[in-house]
Amino acid sequence: MSQDSDYTPPKVWTWEKESGGQFASINRPVAGPTHDKELPVGKHPFQLYSLATPNGVKVGVMFEELLAQGFDAEYDAWPIRIGDGDQFGSGFVGVNPNSKIPALMDHGTPEPTRVFESGAILLYLAEKFGAFLPRDHAARTEALNWLFWQMGSAPYLGGGFGHFYAYAPEKMEYPIDRFTMETKRQLDVLDRRLAETRYLAGDEYTIADIANWAWYGQLALGRLYDAAEFLQVQTYENVQRWANEIDARPAVKRGRMVNRTFGEPHEQLHERHDASDFELRTQDKLESQK
Repeated sequence: MSQDSDYTPPKVWTWEKESGGQFASINRPVAGPTHDKELPVGKHPFQLYSLATPNGVKVGVMFEELLAQGFDAEYDAWPIRIGDGDQFGSGFVGVNPNSKIPALMDHGTPEPTRVFESGAILLYLAEKFGAFLPRDHAARTEALNWLFWQMGSAPYLGGGFGHFYAYAPEKMEYPIDRFTMETKRQLDVLDRRLAETRYLAGDEYTIADIANWAWYGQLALGRLYDAAEFLQVQTYENVQRWANEIDARPAVKRGRMVNRTFGEPHEQLHERHDASDFELRTQDKLESQK
């Protein structure tokens, strides 16, 4: 369908066919499970069920940052293969009724605690460990400003720009123009803020940076949608400085690998149960053992 289509919406929409595109199979107009499937549970109190999309990367990075700071934040990470419909299994829906990754179970509380939505997981872990969220009220508020800005803004980048630019079955000028304009506006918002401060909340690296880097930092580094040239990401110099600084952190490098099932085999760690897995159980290592 092009922008010159004669399509007229019906009075009542009905779901008669998949919408098309690379991720058509994961979309449906109803919630709830499609099949019974229990979730695996490992040895650690924290059980992460995720995939290394930008939203999933946030939580992998957070856990690795906590461990790097010496906190007792060991975790098991299990891949949820959204292309196979794992997110619609009864066990996963029990953790996240919205059927989206990431989802977390904390078995270290008197009653197991479920946490879903990536921003909620970051905030939950930050408060639990007293880390990556400023104690000063003004700085804490600024960090939360940027955390929630990301949660509200990134759907325009992912579901809007990313979908129509990279995944829709046909290229359509109007939605690509619409969401490109908004994506560039958002990059400019970040660039102007980062001209004032080292990190989004000030001089302290926080969950606001972790959340925004997973989307906008990786976009600026050319890792999302093969759109770096199209968006002229190099022109956002302050975003580039910030993105590269965070990308160089060892915990970020590890966090990007957690539940990664695509890309270069040496960057894929499908499951994570121990710090040694980064050295011993990346996909290139496992394939060499076959």
